[in-house]
Order: sequence, then C-alpha cells, then structure tokens
Amino acid sequence: MVFKEALARLEKAFEVAKVEDWIMEILKKPKRVLKVSIPVKMDNGEIKIFEGFRVLYNDARGPGKGGIRFHPNVSEDEVKALAFWMTIKNAIVDLPYGGAKGGVKVNPKELSESELERLARGYIREIAKVIGDYEDIPAPDVNTNAKIMAYMLDEYEKIVGRHMPGVITGKPLSLGGSKGREIATSLGGFFVLNQALKVFGIKAKTIAIQGAGNVGGNFGIIAQENGYKVIAISDSKSAIFNENGLNVKDALEYKRKNGSFKGYPKAKEISNEELLELNVDVLVPAAIENVITRENASKIKAKVVLELANGPTTFEADKILNEEGIIVIPDVLANAGGVTVSYFEWIQNRYGYYWKEDEVKKRLNERMVKSFNDVREIAEKYKVDLRTGAYVLAIQRIAQAIKDRLA
Repeated sequence: MVFKEALARLEKAFEVAKVEDWIMEILKKPKRVLKVSIPVKMDNGEIKIFEGFRVLYNDARGPGKGGIRFHPNVSEDEVKALAFWMTIKNAIVDLPYGGAKGGVKVNPKELSESELERLARGYIREIAKVIGDYEDIPAPDVNTNAKIMAYMLDEYEKIVGRHMPGVITGKPLSLGGSKGREIATSLGGFFVLNQALKVFGIKAKTIAIQGAGNVGGNFGIIAQENGYKVIAISDSKSAIFNENGLNVKDALEYKRKNGSFKGYPKAKEISNEELLELNVDVLVPAAIENVITRENASKIKAKVVLELANGPTTFEADKILNEEGIIVIPDVLANAGGVTVSYFEWIQNRYGYYWKEDEVKKRLNERMVKSFNDVREIAEKYKVDLRTGAYVLAIQRIAQAIKDRLA
C-alpha cells in the first residue's frame, strides 16, 4: 500500500516531466529485492528467526544509498517505497547515488544490547554480497544508530578481510564518521525552511512538531536556538502544548527520564491529532507516514508544512493542502540533509581526510539551499506544486543518466 502511494506521486510527475514511457516502466520497479532470514541466538539460548530486506531500487546515477531500519512494521512493500523515495531524494539534491533501503522486522525494544548486536551482525552477513562502497551503501534509519552501524561495519570488514569505512555511513567518529551527521536531517530541514520562508516572503514564528525522536527533537532545539517559538511537540504516546513556547531541551530531558511527555508540568497535554490542527505558522510532521490525510487535511491551519518524516502526507491530502494555499516542502527535499551528510562522510572516507563541523554545516547549507531553488525553478516552469516539481526534477536527472548509459 505504501509503495502504491509512492508510485502515485511518480505518475503525477511523469505527466509533467515529458520523458519516454520506457523510462517510466524502469522507474516503476525496483532493480533488486533481497529478502533474507536471520537466525539469532537469544540470551536465553533460544534461536529466533528474523525477516530482513535490502532493496536496490535504481543505480543509474551511482551506487545505491539508503538506511536500514529495525521496526515491527517493516515489510517488503514499505522497504520498496522507501528505496524509491531514496532514488528520488538523491537525485533532487544531485548526489552521485541511486536509491536503496533496508530493514528488519523486529521490535528492538524487546531485545537486549547483545541480542541487537547479534541481529545487526547477522543481517550484514546475509546482505554482504550485495553491498559495498561502490555498489550499495547503508546508513542508520528508524531505531538504528551509530553503534549499530559500528557492529555492521565491523562484521562486513571481517567478511571481506580489509578496512572499508566507506561501505556504511552514519558511523561513530572513531570509525570514520562525519561530524554533524547526528543532526544533519534536522539541520538540513531547517536550512530548507529558512530559504522557503525567504523566497515566498512568509513571516513565521510559531512551530509545532509531531515527533520527538532524533529528527524532530533536534529540529526543535535548532529552531528554538534560532529564534522560533516551538509551541507543541509530541511522541507516540502524548503531545504537549504551551502557547507561550516550550523549552525544547527541558521537555526532551523530561521525556528521556520518564519515557514520554505525559505529566510534563510546564505544558498542557493534547492529542497528536490536535497538534496537527494547531494554528501555527509551520507544522513539522517528523514521525511516521500518512498522518495528514483526506480526513484532516482541511483542518490544517499552518502556512507551511515541512515534511521531515517520510511520506507523512497522503496523495489525496496533498490536493487539499494545495487548494488551501498551504506550502508543502516535500519529504524528498526537506529531509535530505541526512543523506547529504552521509555523502560527505563517504567522500571523507575515500580521501582519508576529515572536515571540521563548521565546514560540514556550510556545505550542507549550500547544498540544501541550491536544491530548494532548483525545485522551485522547476515548479514555476511547469506551474506545479513543490512536490511535483521535486519529482519532475528527479525524474529528468535519472532519465538522463539512464539514456546516457544506453547511448
């Protein structure tokens, strides 16, 4: 179902992009889908089998690039959709990559640290034959982090018998990670938002964020430090609201200690649904897909929706938001900061020379601002919304690479 939703975006953009039908047929199907079974010895001695996937969607512009998620809802359909979005995203920000994604169907909260390590290493053993720093380059995604990437890198290097830091990005600094990677998605989104507000002449002060994980939480901190008023934030269990503004760091620290925002004394508790419908300048869905739907899109009051989550707005909701004059900065542009800094990490690994954090941030800002301007230029040229413009730009770039390979 998620993959079908993703392809609906493609088909809409294809009508505008004016590329050959056979290009469309290539882009409607992943190049490779690998499904694996991962036996893991649990702490109690029991052997449990986990299901995993690695999808290489397209590699016309370069090696596959995309994260690995550990989540109970991981499925082949979801991973194909995510790999498709990575293909589009990497083309929009003009990275020399195709698109890929991976995942394991598991609730990581139910596993011990040692069980997680064995699962991470087992997954890499199963997909090792299809990844590589010139073939397909994984990274962290939902419920995975630098520590898990370290396990995976170490296992891969044992298999191939040599150091290959460029095969995985999002690693610890000690293993070749890049400074700035932890906040890259949030910071990239912030740079895009600032450029959009400047270009469209919108004065914005108040922000509501759905999602308080690494992306939503860091975005809230960055926004507040730069003068924005974050009046609401949520996790999967609760949402909090203070019309005078939240202290985001304080709220996140409370969540860390207590497991959720429930009972936070400096704000009123509201529902996630109410958060989406608040009267704010900027709404930031930074949690899960399909939260803005046909049912609630007409209740959205924000001037700008900055999609830091993957696929938070359904195809039908998009139409409603456009009709209401709400500017949607699409996920394939808004949350591309993470993969952009992953690209920087890959470059640094290949050269063996590492940049200062200020240089990473400067290069990220330049790339995100240029990418927004490229998308807006296409949107204006074809008189379409930003999402369609982003997809048209990506399709045209991928199509050119496909055709040049056949020339």
